[in-house]
Amino acid sequence: MAIDIGRFMDRFVEEAREHLGRLGAGVAALEAGHADAELINALFRSAHTVKGSSRMLKLTPVTETAHLLEDVLGALREGRVRFDRRLAGALYQGVDAIAAQVDSLAATRDATALPAPAAALCAALAAAAAPDSASDPGNPLQQPAGDAADAPGQAGDGGNAEAARGRQAGIDTVRIRVDKLDELIGLMGEFASSQARVREWAAQAHALERELERGIADASRLPAVHERMRAFGRTLRDGVRTQDMMIGALHERTLVMRMLPLGVIFDSMGRMMRDFARSLGKDVEFVVRGSEIELDRQVIDKLSDPLVHLLRNAVDHGLEPPAARRRSGKAERGRVELVARQDGAHAVIEVADDGAGIDLDAVRDKALARGLIDAGEAAALSEKAVIDLLFLPGFSTAGIITDVSGRGVGLDVVRQTLAEELSGEIGVHSRPGQGMRFVLRLPLSLARLRMLLVEVAGHPFGIPAHGVSEIVRRPAEALLKVAERSAVIVRNEFVPVVALDALLGLPPRPASGGGALLLVLSVRGDKIALRVDALLDERDMVIKPLPAMLAPARFVTGVVETGSGALACVLHAPALFVHARHAGADAPRRAPGGAAGNARRLLVVDDSLNTRELEKEVLEAHGYLVTLAEDGVDGLAKALAEDFDAVLTDVEMPRMDGFSLTARLREEERYRHRPILIITSRERDEDKRRGMQVGADAYIVKGDFDQRSLVETLKTLLA
Repeated sequence: MAIDIGRFMDRFVEEAREHLGRLGAGVAALEAGHADAELINALFRSAHTVKGSSRMLKLTPVTETAHLLEDVLGALREGRVRFDRRLAGALYQGVDAIAAQVDSLAATRDATALPAPAAALCAALAAAAAPDSASDPGNPLQQPAGDAADAPGQAGDGGNAEAARGRQAGIDTVRIRVDKLDELIGLMGEFASSQARVREWAAQAHALERELERGIADASRLPAVHERMRAFGRTLRDGVRTQDMMIGALHERTLVMRMLPLGVIFDSMGRMMRDFARSLGKDVEFVVRGSEIELDRQVIDKLSDPLVHLLRNAVDHGLEPPAARRRSGKAERGRVELVARQDGAHAVIEVADDGAGIDLDAVRDKALARGLIDAGEAAALSEKAVIDLLFLPGFSTAGIITDVSGRGVGLDVVRQTLAEELSGEIGVHSRPGQGMRFVLRLPLSLARLRMLLVEVAGHPFGIPAHGVSEIVRRPAEALLKVAERSAVIVRNEFVPVVALDALLGLPPRPASGGGALLLVLSVRGDKIALRVDALLDERDMVIKPLPAMLAPARFVTGVVETGSGALACVLHAPALFVHARHAGADAPRRAPGGAAGNARRLLVVDDSLNTRELEKEVLEAHGYLVTLAEDGVDGLAKALAEDFDAVLTDVEMPRMDGFSLTARLREEERYRHRPILIITSRERDEDKRRGMQVGADAYIVKGDFDQRSLVETLKTLLA
């Protein structure tokens, strides 16, 4: 009987790639000093397994290369050679050579086309396995010697990142645990049993129909028929609930089968980081955690590029050169972390470094030089607004464009991929002199999401529930006009309101009674409320791709089927959010009140980003220069560091509340007589009295907020 050798080759390719991933990650761990004898044994076993399985299929070039690699690892395990950068370089070369051979086999399925190992590689591996006179037999894991014999791969040009993406792209099969298959088969058995119950329900319905016909002819039968119909209705409802649970379980188990661990992409990053750092003359400790977190392979496929961009940025822009780190008292070796964790139905991935953090002044200067903002706007930009400039297409603070950076095509691609393709979001946190951290939050799977079905202008639309922080209904009189826009107070903060029909270009419908129904979207701490006509449903739904002719549709990422069988467009919440903010007044605005140097300077202190930005917008529109602070401690520090003509503060804030801030400022000579306004949702008389007792000049309740009143009050106090 002929053997289908192609089937075995597919399996070999899959297994070899797993072992190559372990070998790459293992060598990186050895370099980082996180190694022990068992790790070396595991690496040896992986090389040995690749050698043995390739020999079975007569893949001689792979067998020869794996054998040489095994020799090196054997010598290391027995203490005949020591681990140093030269040895690490040889091991990486061996792993890369086998990876190239496996990729060739996957592409051609022709064993005779496999490239033989290069003579130089054979010589390098043989030399690496030769006894090292300087080695200590009792300690095979000596520290890297830092010699010049290191042989990095395609350092600096992202060659290893490209190789990693290539290997990932080649994954067109997934392994499934037998117990997961058993669960699926068991569930299918339950479905087969339930089908028999469905047939029984159909027979009962038919029998009831006949009894009803007889009851119409003989009214004395109707009470009994009615009772049997009620009992049948209860049975049917219970059955539908059971069916729903089974369908949900089936879907969940099916989706689990296409989940892949993040290690698929994480494992290849260590090598890339090592070579890239060395190409820049830097030394980096690369720490990876959370490789076991599983995501849908559709997410995995799109995640590699954003992570490569962020990691390269961390090394190139984040970490200082060794000499600069020495001068600032840091270790020469920088540290970059890639950490993942699961948060409910989402994965949170952090890329952090211990470098210099973002130079906000440099970002402002670059934006000024490029004409993106003017001097007045630059002075008024909040820290968040400055960081947002980094995500503009083509924006870079690099002094020179090189082959590795400076073109400004990194962060904009990251945000675009996260927002438009992965329904995710990205946050940035920077601490001067201590480093920065990018936080990516994305769903574990894109195939099935919790969905809110809403009605707008007579049409149903789906909005992923994870982007909606809450749903509120407010009477018409609760909507405020702030800076020429509608806003509503939600949990002590001003939230701009945007009508979804206007955003989508649909004709508005007459307002119905009962007030405004608002979906509050939250992205990176910023909020906006979408006004919709009705909430139709909320449940887990399978998202289907858009038909090809509708693929470029704005704001739409797919379609879902409603309970009535109609199709509803799924709206892309982050894109809606950005458009709504852009349509409003998110961009920095020039103060109209003449030259910036003559304007009064105000400090606005509030822990709500929305409230800070809205108050800033109102005040800047009247010619004031506004500085923002996110809580009492931040406000006090800025008030003491700079000179402000007036302070506007919320009350309820973390670390220091507005009462304490006001009292503390009154202790300072320069703020003893300057206006301090408290703007809060606390409206009890005792709160107002306390505000006056600590020294506030005005107490404005947010529920009664009127921007004209705020401005007039401020003018009076500053007069």
